[in-house]
Amino acid sequence: MIAIIDYGVGNLFSLASSFAYIGKEAKLTSDIGEIRAADRIILPGVGAFEDAARKLSESGLDKIVVEEARAGKPLLGICLGMQMLFERSYEYGEHKGLGLIGGSVRPMKGVVPDELKIPQIGWNSLSFKGKKNELFKYIKEGDFVYFVHSYYGADCDESIIATTEYGAEITAAVASGNVYGTQFHPEKSGEVGLSILRAFCEI
Repeated sequence: MIAIIDYGVGNLFSLASSFAYIGKEAKLTSDIGEIRAADRIILPGVGAFEDAARKLSESGLDKIVVEEARAGKPLLGICLGMQMLFERSYEYGEHKGLGLIGGSVRPMKGVVPDELKIPQIGWNSLSFKGKKNELFKYIKEGDFVYFVHSYYGADCDESIIATTEYGAEITAAVASGNVYGTQFHPEKSGEVGLSILRAFCEI
């Protein structure tokens, strides 16, 4: 079973539906016992980093996610969920992350050209970094996925497994051991996204 962490941030229906579509059992849950019993964990997230981090902490689920990940359980953070894997975020101040991926989350403003809109919203192609990661075994370089974000993973070169071009090279996905993160939304990325979720279920 895949535990999709439900901590009051965002509409998780499309994510749960994506797993159902590929025939994998996934459950929206905030129950510690269910999370510990799960084979894999998904950490979703939309909105502001500070608010999401506070809600995760207040629920006590931040410690559970970190414990399970450090014990070797596969963990996938999606969008803001990926950003929360980092050590810190500089979104409207400085905020502590889960520390599972080395690096920080920084604003795209000042990094991408002024003529490009922020947030980045829409379909962009993936460029793989280094050896093709197992998360991408069913897709090819250049495939398009769906992004919605104003901040990006920085100072994390050793963990980057894919980037996208948006007037600058922007972190699209990261991995460190059994911990993975996608800045894009696999559940909104059509067959490519479903293929990524399918690959995660086989890790």
